[in-house]
Amino acid sequence: MAKKDYTGLTSNILELVGGKDNINSVFHCVTRLRFKLKDEKIAKTEEIKNLEGVVTVMQSGGQYQVVIGNHVPDVYTTFLQVANMSGAAESDSEDTNKAGLGARFIDMISGVFTPILGVLAATGMIKGLAALILALGWVTATSGTYNLLNIAGDGLFNFLPIFLGYTAMKKFGGTPFVGMAIAAALVHPTLSTLTAGDPLYTLFKGSLIQSDIRITFLGIPVIMMSYASSVIPILLSAFFATKIEKGFKKIVPDVVKTFVVPFLTIIIMVPLTFLVIGPVATWAGTLLGAATLWIYKLSPVVAGLILGGFWQIFVIFGLHWGLVPIAINNLTTLHYDPVLATTVMVCFAQVGAVLAVMLKTKNKGLKTLSFPAFISGIFGVTEPAIYGVTLPLKKPFIMSCIGGAVGGGIIGATAGKLWMFGGMGIFVIPTFIKPGSSLDMTVWGALIALVAGFVVAFVLTYLFGFKDPANKEKATNEPKTVKVFDKTRTQEVASPLKGKVIPLNQVEDAAFSSEVMGKGIAIEPSEGKVVSPVNGVVTTLFKTKHAIGITSENGVEILIHVGMDTVKLEGEHFTAHINQGDTVKAGDLLVEFDIAKIKEAGCEVTTPIIITNSGDYAEINPTGKTAIDQKETLLTICG
Repeated sequence: MAKKDYTGLTSNILELVGGKDNINSVFHCVTRLRFKLKDEKIAKTEEIKNLEGVVTVMQSGGQYQVVIGNHVPDVYTTFLQVANMSGAAESDSEDTNKAGLGARFIDMISGVFTPILGVLAATGMIKGLAALILALGWVTATSGTYNLLNIAGDGLFNFLPIFLGYTAMKKFGGTPFVGMAIAAALVHPTLSTLTAGDPLYTLFKGSLIQSDIRITFLGIPVIMMSYASSVIPILLSAFFATKIEKGFKKIVPDVVKTFVVPFLTIIIMVPLTFLVIGPVATWAGTLLGAATLWIYKLSPVVAGLILGGFWQIFVIFGLHWGLVPIAINNLTTLHYDPVLATTVMVCFAQVGAVLAVMLKTKNKGLKTLSFPAFISGIFGVTEPAIYGVTLPLKKPFIMSCIGGAVGGGIIGATAGKLWMFGGMGIFVIPTFIKPGSSLDMTVWGALIALVAGFVVAFVLTYLFGFKDPANKEKATNEPKTVKVFDKTRTQEVASPLKGKVIPLNQVEDAAFSSEVMGKGIAIEPSEGKVVSPVNGVVTTLFKTKHAIGITSENGVEILIHVGMDTVKLEGEHFTAHINQGDTVKAGDLLVEFDIAKIKEAGCEVTTPIIITNSGDYAEINPTGKTAIDQKETLLTICG
């Protein structure tokens, strides 16, 4: 089967969210494109909702979320190509930093955990499969089959700090491999030998944090902990490592920065983590696990009813991210988690409600939409069901929440526990099996909760019904109607650079050469100075200073993108002489850049000059010159 082309859909999404200049970063989860926009007010939300291929749009936790469905990875890949972006490599923007504490926490947690959730779920499924075949007696605990499956499933979780070291450093704006190096030290095999033997002495004797000291660092006692599968220590370590790394980048000479900055960061952070951050974070994690368990044990049934009933609402607003690190921390400290256990069967309540809608509705469009939502819900992906079916109909969503509460209450009553972080939907069932044990009441309780939640939501939805919606046309991704232009109206855009003129279709980057970003031309600069091509306003100045957006007095939107892949230089070799929002005149110096050093760093300096609102004009004619100087006419715009 040929792979579906999502170029039209992604081009429309890019335009309707305000273009690339309005995007700080974008990544995806199981079903959604998750944007961090500079200004969410610019995005045309209703138009995006009506695009064919879009389920809905959610704005929560500082993110602008476009719900696509199960094929979101393919849409995401196409979007990055169309927008010429590298994805979620951006660090927190000023807008995020200005957000509320809760929104910033949700954004941080989702940014750190989302990239690994898929593979974390996959390895959990493998471990669950190993537990299932052992519980059924198909293999023995000493068999090679069981042990290899268990190793495959347990490997990621055991070395989880290394994976989180990468994603956390990337999220905080540091070098990901530095985070991995620090995390690798935390789970180094030699640590097990250092904890053997008699202690030198004991600290905090008689307290909850009593610790035996077996080694010292420069005479300072080191409290040895087990950091395998841990979460909090590496997150804190990566946060402080990013701050230290950024400080060294400012003072270390460029010629040795590549290896001296990581050297200084690691040699400071690894001892600091072992001496202070690791022990404190581990104690905090232990207390968090104990506190969670204490609250849960006050009334497991009530906890299950509340979490199961409100879980889908938490998901809608992104609040569920707050429970993910708690669950992983519980798996590390308690070796099981009772919190998420009460929520994992909620998807079957949603499935039950969708099935009732599918059987009862007379609306062909809704019936067609319900079937794939039903199928994906069985495997734990409920966004198509929530946003495409039950939430718009209101009553079915409420009934699914009631079904979720019933299922959660049953799991609480049967003391259900997750013994591993596994898959979703039907794949979550084996995660209730304690490794090495048989099928006990907690497993049967989970199955009962699955059936009960499904039946309750189905019956209530079918009995109380809903109002069938009228058929609604979805906007297609076909080209828009051609506008009528006045070709007698012309404008000129001067050259912002001195150098060799290159046709846009000869630029190696497809996002520019294909004119997806707009029509224009490129220049191979002979001088590292960018001047304003028009009288106007600097609407965008990327923090890396490699790209400038200007809107002329007459509304022409111009993007000057200095070089290819120069974003990875993080502003090095660039000097900005203006700020975003400044009013400029044609010929004003905007940015200076060092051509030689940029080339030494492995980047091209070929600079596209793009009219990003090309669709507003009848013709955009480039100069016929092969070489050009600043202020000479580069583009003539008609219409």
